[in-house]
Amino acid sequence: MRDNNPAKTESEPENDIGSNDGMFHNYGHARNLCLVWPDGRQSFFNYAYLVSANFHPKDDINLIQLNFSSHEVTITGYSLEQLFLQLLDHLPRIIKAIDRRYVPSGLLEKGIVVEIQVEEHR
Repeated sequence: MRDNNPAKTESEPENDIGSNDGMFHNYGHARNLCLVWPDGRQSFFNYAYLVSANFHPKDDINLIQLNFSSHEVTITGYSLEQLFLQLLDHLPRIIKAIDRRYVPSGLLEKGIVVEIQVEEHR
């Protein structure tokens, strides 16, 4: 028995789907989204409880609203449309916010999170 799979032949390549860089999930893992604040505080939410999401583009700063079954998460930052599309596919594993004072003006097109707010539904 080859690795507990009698149907496997020696010439079959291993399925190595996805990257293992830590920022995105590999396929088959529990999908959680970890939010990290500049002061080191962290919270995580399971994607299974993500009910809806909204993207609000504005001239200078964008807003993403994530509605989980128990919480509403608001993410504010620059050029967040790509992040919103990644959230659509449940890809991001960690979203880190940086202090607004330290945002380099040359990186505003790369998608920078400057504020994360979490409110519990009542």
